[in-house]
Amino acid sequence: MIHEDVNNSRRQFLTTALTVVGAVGTGYLAVPFLSQMQPSAKAMAAGAPVEVDISRIEPGQLIRVAWRGKPVWVLSRTPEVLAILEKDTAKLADPNSHESKQPEYITDNLRSIKPEIFIAVGLCTHLGCSPTFRPEIAPNDLGSDWNGGFFCPCHGSGFDLAGRVYRSVPAPTNLEVPPYRYITDTLIIIGEENTEASA
Repeated sequence: MIHEDVNNSRRQFLTTALTVVGAVGTGYLAVPFLSQMQPSAKAMAAGAPVEVDISRIEPGQLIRVAWRGKPVWVLSRTPEVLAILEKDTAKLADPNSHESKQPEYITDNLRSIKPEIFIAVGLCTHLGCSPTFRPEIAPNDLGSDWNGGFFCPCHGSGFDLAGRVYRSVPAPTNLEVPPYRYITDTLIIIGEENTEASA
């Protein structure tokens, strides 16, 4: 009887010890696999929000930044451009941006929080080419009805300076407006939602 108690105690001790050693061993094996599933620091940085200082942008100037591996345009629009955008809607496929990819707080036809600053992902909504910035009025190669905008050289899609697509071009929708918000009057963060009802 004593012999059986000793064997049972020893068996229970060995079972517990092996379970603990097995759990620790499994943990050591699992850590490298789980750590490889986490995104790298480079990948996390690529998706991170981007701060843009607009204090030095001249009226009419376009600057480019990278966000999530995509080009993002920040355009300072002049009063003349804003006046054209308000009137020039008959040639547009979606002037009110009903079919566009943009944050819910971007609701006006200028597609921006502040009228003078326009922000868009610089990729054509047709096949993802990057349109060129063509702010000039009626250039020879684009025709007398061109009032400035973005022209995609890949397949001929055109967008106005609010990123709204023209009719009868391959691009199906307006340029995408990414989420963004103002930190100050001259500092924007792209990649974070604007939590305020109005800017």
